[in-house]
Amino acid sequence: MTTRPIRQLPSRKFREAGRADTLFSDDALALVHQVSRGLPRAVNNLAVQSLVAAFATNKAIVDESSARAAVTEVTAE
Repeated sequence: MTTRPIRQLPSRKFREAGRADTLFSDDALALVHQVSRGLPRAVNNLAVQSLVAAFATNKAIVDESSARAAVTEVTAE
């Protein structure tokens, strides 16, 4: 999966759920793409954990630090 579909995946799913504004920064999406190697399941897992990390720190959007926290959580085994 290239970076373009990865950028579209979260926004498409959130639009379907009724949210149209941006939830992921460009840096966060780039990190998710790099770590997931474009694999859809890995993208989804990292996106969900990134959202949890952003929520836990009361952030309005997922930034790079939230994505890094997600990477740490997902790969810590």
